[in-house]
Amino acid sequence: MNTPEIPWHTLDAHDWRDHVATFTDDPEREPGSPGGAETGVRAALTRIARYDRDLNAFQTVLADEALATATDLDRLEPAQRGRLHGVPVAVKAEIDVKGVVTTFGTRANTTPATADALVVQKLRDAGAVIIGVTRMPEFGAWPYTQTDGYGVTRNPHDQSKTPGGSSGGSAAAVAAGLVPVALGGDGGGSIRIPAANCGLFGLKPQRGRVSASPNPHLWHALGTTGPLTRSVRDSALVYDLVSGNVDGDAYRAEPVGSLVEAVDGAAAAPRLRIGVCLTPPAKTGKLHPEHAAAVHRAADLLRAAGHTVTEYDPHYPDPTASFIPQFFAGIRTEKGGVEHPERLEARTRAVVRTGAWVRRPVHRWAEKKGGTIARALDHAWTEVDVLLTPTVPDRPGAADAIAGKGAVRTLLAASGPVAYTAMWNVTGFPAASVPLGTGSDGLPLSVQLVGPDNGEERLVALSSELETALDAGTADETT
Repeated sequence: MNTPEIPWHTLDAHDWRDHVATFTDDPEREPGSPGGAETGVRAALTRIARYDRDLNAFQTVLADEALATATDLDRLEPAQRGRLHGVPVAVKAEIDVKGVVTTFGTRANTTPATADALVVQKLRDAGAVIIGVTRMPEFGAWPYTQTDGYGVTRNPHDQSKTPGGSSGGSAAAVAAGLVPVALGGDGGGSIRIPAANCGLFGLKPQRGRVSASPNPHLWHALGTTGPLTRSVRDSALVYDLVSGNVDGDAYRAEPVGSLVEAVDGAAAAPRLRIGVCLTPPAKTGKLHPEHAAAVHRAADLLRAAGHTVTEYDPHYPDPTASFIPQFFAGIRTEKGGVEHPERLEARTRAVVRTGAWVRRPVHRWAEKKGGTIARALDHAWTEVDVLLTPTVPDRPGAADAIAGKGAVRTLLAASGPVAYTAMWNVTGFPAASVPLGTGSDGLPLSVQLVGPDNGEERLVALSSELETALDAGTADETT
């Protein structure tokens, strides 16, 4: 797919209006002139209409509602405008958007949500325009985005390849420049894997950082909500706006400072001890040599920035006994909440049956086991400040890799991509996928940064330094 490059880069209101002229190919329009929200939303809708027929990133496009919202926003006085004034945002299909059926990627729900999820309301309060809802595999179970009912979602860099999953629709929408930000969810790598496949930044925050309200949790202890963006600062801004807890949340994180301030102060921040580890926590995928090379390149860039970078073995405990029961519990919980379970895919129903042994005592044991693993890994944070690893072991697979497959074959296909990511859902530690150029196949490369409990400030600052160093290196190569 050959979509033009769009500079959706800083989402603050002033910068967003500055970018509207470029986005709409209207060089005569004065930056910051009236009509910015409506103009930007119309431009986004035009791109969705033009490109999404091939990508299949969107489940629902809220064209009329988005335009009406943008018109209302443009009537506001500048002092009344939020930090995301007029920014079009897409939302993964597991998050409630008022008036839209929350499908979880299935055909098993038919009643529209009566209210926004808290995270969506917070974005609206900041001036964002919810432009649509994006595709996902059923219940977010797979690191591929394909369903029997809704077809295959494709990677904008190469339509024969998967954008990853389960937030594949959100990732494809951002990577294609259809929207500057889209919400995803991560229960085993579902933000970081699509970010890696599509060349985006994706941070899985600390467990409990973002409320799942009106639900008490997302996949119990494994899941959390967050954005996929084209820059680190964009992600930091969204997290500053949506983080926080309410009564009823099953999990809570300790407060941290502004992630935007952490990004802005990255160059002056204390230098860190970074441990490089190519060994996966789960032995389910073989590391591609270009992914190993990307980690070494990131290590060199961070070393040049003054950080201490050494090879490090965290002596990972095996996360399987904790992750697998929680995986089944998450799917069984979401299946129990749908209106028409008989409409689920055959493989989803088979997964539910396969996980029938995960009753409450087993699930509680698995969560406690995850806590034990996290505490066993705490020793690492006395020896290094951040871990640097691959995000995924291999290159993006075929877009239709799980089409026609049953439960067992799909489970096997899913086991490889999560080799480096699922551990950090089990422990609850924050982890980020950071773009690192492209491979010989023209598809994106990435690395993963992992931090201790409540270490998001550390991760976004370091990610921003990598982003800046990579951009500088790319500029040098082209001059």
